[in-house]
Order: sequence, then structure tokens, then C-alpha cells
Amino acid sequence: MIEWSDEDLMIRDAVRGWIDAEVRPNLDALDSGDLPPYDLLRGLYKTFGMDEMARASFRARQEREPGDEAGGEDGERPGGGNPAMSMLPVIELCKVAPGLVSAMGVSFGLAAGTIMKRGTPEQRERWALDLLTLEKVGAWAITEPGSGSDAFGGMQATARKAGDEYVLNGGKTFITNGPYADTIVFYCKLDDGREPRDREILTFVLDRGMEGLDQSGPLRKMGLHSSPTGELFLNDVRAGADRLLSSGSGSGKDSARQNFVTERAGVTAMALGVIEECLKLSVEYAKTRELWGQRIGDFQLIQLKLAKMEVARLNVQNLVFRHIEMQRAGRTPTLAEASAMKLYSAQAASEVAQEAVQLFGGNGYMSEYRVEQLARDAKSFQIYAGTDEIQITHIARDLLSS
Repeated sequence: MIEWSDEDLMIRDAVRGWIDAEVRPNLDALDSGDLPPYDLLRGLYKTFGMDEMARASFRARQEREPGDEAGGEDGERPGGGNPAMSMLPVIELCKVAPGLVSAMGVSFGLAAGTIMKRGTPEQRERWALDLLTLEKVGAWAITEPGSGSDAFGGMQATARKAGDEYVLNGGKTFITNGPYADTIVFYCKLDDGREPRDREILTFVLDRGMEGLDQSGPLRKMGLHSSPTGELFLNDVRAGADRLLSSGSGSGKDSARQNFVTERAGVTAMALGVIEECLKLSVEYAKTRELWGQRIGDFQLIQLKLAKMEVARLNVQNLVFRHIEMQRAGRTPTLAEASAMKLYSAQAASEVAQEAVQLFGGNGYMSEYRVEQLARDAKSFQIYAGTDEIQITHIARDLLSS
């Protein structure tokens, strides 16, 4: 794939028109954190039939014979079997408010995706469908205050067997959608007397309002204000075995690693949106802003900035195209491949956004020129879904193991 098809461009233009009409007028409220993103996202789903596509894909997945997982990821994408239809809204939304994609992606990609991979047909029916259609909001809770990049080894949240139930305790932080989530996929360790680092990791599905479950309000943060982030506190929350996700292959740790692949590869499309918007705004500014009697685009240092932005755009776009082709071929990136994609694209987006601020000068530091917001938002790409340093570790380990 070397360019978007005519059909892709029609979808892109339609999504772009919807964003111009529905998202841009609300950008100040979103960036201040005053407007939760969920009604806007539901409007996107309904406008383009993404909710119905997700519902149809879900039904097809449910009707398959047990063990038949061919094309299984279709049920986790609102665009069904068309990967470009999934990528294009991500790219276009990230040109305006990347936090919307974080909120949407965690709800259907991580929370619903985990339930679809690990849940029984009954658990999928009970929780996943409403998340896939965004009728309900999902959260994926793995990060803890004392673990960070050591997500598995440093995990302190526990599940203790008590008769036919489990008693859950612990806290989670930096949880996307945490303040508003209706459904929470919660990772913890089985308290079975073994050393904490040796304990089995379990995955439960929790509902808002369960006794002993507290969800904080939105945390204040540097960027991604349109994506609410919060903390979770569990004090003797009782969860029946029907809430334990244990079907499918592998352990809870394996399912989390699969989600890291999905999340990291998805950052590439998010980065492309930021890069394209920053480049567009910078080119427009370089053509119209004048100093010393000429437009600043005539100065070679400005031309160098624009040229580097274009190189980054082409490289990240090619990573997106490669990912689409892999999906069409039924292949999932390895953890190392996804880490490489995220490492490069996250750094590229952050660098391009910072250069855009520099190109705009004092105006770039002002929120009305928009590159200021995109620079704040882009920095998060180098931190969540694993820091740059963790990506390097995963890539290097893969290289050294061969």
C-alpha cells in the first residue's frame, strides 16, 4: 500500500467534515477538561454506522464454532473488517483532539478487546457488546502507583479466594476513562502465599457501583485533557467466578502483552494525525507570517524545519500503511515490531510538534494557535503504553534472542 484509495479518501473527507462540525467547536471545552468526550464519540459512531458494524461483527464472532478464531480481531474494531476505516478516524481525530482517540481506544480496544479474547460467550454478551458500540465506557486497569513500567513484577493489587468468590484489594492509577467507566477490566495477582513476583496474574471484570470500588475524579495533567484519567481504589471488593476472565489461551499476563501490541501499534496512527496537522499549520504560517519584509518560509532554517516534518510524515505514514497491510493479511505485529513502530512514531510526533511551536515563535506558545495543545498531547505518546525506554528494551531483547 503506497497511498489511500479513492474509497479511503471519501471516508477521510466525511470524517473530517464531521470533526469540523462537531469537535472543533467544542475544542476549548474538551481541552479544559470541562466536557467529557463520550457523547461526541457516540455521535461519531452513530453518524458513520460504526456502532452497527461493531454489533454485526460481534454477532458473527459469537456465532462461530468454539475454537474458530479466524478473523477474530474484526469483532474488536468498530470498522469491522476494513482496517482503513478504523485507522482514518484515529488519524483525523488526532489532528484536533488526540485524547478522544485515547478514550475511545481504551474502551473498545483494550477493555472490550480483552473481554473478547479472554471471555466466555456469556461474558462477552454481558459486557463486551456495550463497550464495542460505546453505549458504555470501559477502562483497562493495570498501572499502579508503585509499578509504572514494571507493570507485572511491581503489581500489588491482589485477589484472595474466599469460597466461591474472590476478594479484591489494591489501587490503580493513570487509568484512562477511570472517572467515568461503567465497566473495568482489572488486573491483579492471586494471593496464594507465593512470593509476590511469582504469583499468577488474574483478570476480572468489574462494574461501576460495586461495593468497595471507588473511582476518583479526573486527574490534572500536562496534556490529553480530552481523555479523562483517574485512579481506582478497591477495598474488599467481592467478585464471583463469573467475573474472572480465564478462557482462551495463555495467562492474564499474556492477554496484557497482546493488548500492549494493539495499543503500541495504534499510537502510530495517532502520531500521524498530529504530524500532519502540525505540518499543515506550519506551512500555512510560513507562507503568511512576514519578518524583515519577506515571508518566513523563505528563510532556510524554516525550510529545514518543514523538510524534516515532511520526512517524519512520510515515514510514519508508511508505518501506518504497513500496519494496514498486515491486518489485511491476517498478521499481528510482534511485540518488538509494535514497540519499534511506537518508539519511532511517538518521538517523531513529539519532535514535529515541538518544532511547530518553535516555528510559530511566541504565537506557538499561545493556545489559540493550536500547536501548543498538540505539543502537550504528543508528549504523552512517549510515556503511555510503555515509555520510550521500555520500547527500546523490548526491541533489543528480541534482537538479542535471535
